Amino acid sequence: MVLAGVEDRYVETVLGRIRLRVGGEGPAMLFWPSLLMDGTLWSGQAAHFIDRFQVILVDPPGHGGSSALTGPFSFEQCAEVIRAIVDELGVGQVHVIGNSWGGMIGGTFAALHPDRTGIAVLMNATASPAGLRQRFEYGVLIRTARALGGIKGPLAGPVINAFLGPTAQREKPDVVATVNELARRVDITSGRHAVTSVVPRRPDQRELFGRIRTPVLVVAGAEDATFPVLETEEMADSIPGARFVVLEQSAHLAALESPTEVNALIDDFLADHP
Repeated sequence: MVLAGVEDRYVETVLGRIRLRVGGEGPAMLFWPSLLMDGTLWSGQAAHFIDRFQVILVDPPGHGGSSALTGPFSFEQCAEVIRAIVDELGVGQVHVIGNSWGGMIGGTFAALHPDRTGIAVLMNATASPAGLRQRFEYGVLIRTARALGGIKGPLAGPVINAFLGPTAQREKPDVVATVNELARRVDITSGRHAVTSVVPRRPDQRELFGRIRTPVLVVAGAEDATFPVLETEEMADSIPGARFVVLEQSAHLAALESPTEVNALIDDFLADHP
């Protein structure tokens, strides 16, 4: 996927070499995607904001053009990746926009680096540890992917069902195709380390998120089967003053499924917190 107005940049971090797509001028806005996705998840947001902001699309550790992962990681290390990125780009403060894994890390960064955070938009995410069902299902997924040599074949259906709801599956074949393609590209060893870190080893962050003082918008998808609305709302409740919104026809990848609605939410939140 080619996005006009951005160029590739690379930053060395505690989790290896990270590829960024950077473009535009103005206040910095950093985007971190879900597991199995790369920075192009945010193409609709980059095109919308690039004429007013410096947009920074992150290929997270082990994904896209970033270095392969050599082992599991902590969420604090992911926050250090963001800090290294903004240091390298000479950015004093950054708006952090994250989906799922990115939402969890956006909250971690806001809690640990309040002086470097503008607003935070945490989408389709959780602050709670994984339950037994989710641990089991993702364990089966990653074992099957290792046996198949990648996320393909019989795994396509379960991945689509975890990421997309009935609206996107019925009405948005281009979104389905994008998710299938990005998931197929994931290096299985890196994917295993990332899934292990974000699912079974995911920490309970509700107490940490209680320390966040930056303005936070939390977005849930009414059709999200991975993090149901109540779980994401519990995360919002743990963040002082957070605003909580539910997108009715979106599931786990709202930015890709409903880009116009997501862009409007971010615009409105920025206007309320200049």
